[in-house]
Amino acid sequence: MNRRSEIRVGMLGCGTVGGGVAQVLQEKAANIAQLVGVPVVLSRVLVRDPSKPRAVPLDPDLLTTNASEVVDDPSIDIVIEVLGGETPALELIQRAIKSGKHVVTANKEVMAKHGPE
Repeated sequence: MNRRSEIRVGMLGCGTVGGGVAQVLQEKAANIAQLVGVPVVLSRVLVRDPSKPRAVPLDPDLLTTNASEVVDDPSIDIVIEVLGGETPALELIQRAIKSGKHVVTANKEVMAKHGPE
């Protein structure tokens, strides 16, 4: 088995839920790395407005308004979808899965309507 030196995470959304996820990934990075065996690195975050103040401080270089920079980036291993709603979340989740990425979502609407897919 090929061992990775880190796990790279991309997030779709950084509102209330996404901000909380980003905060946990940053503040608990050492604990997560110990549990997983390698660092888990937040690599890219899709947002509507990169200039908007956020509850959690994020490096501006992580922010993008282009979803392709998250779901199509071959260096990203896991996509966390916290956009909410069915559109565009479903299409982005499907693209990420087709790209071979693991997907974590809190999107009850997408899972209820399209989970078996």
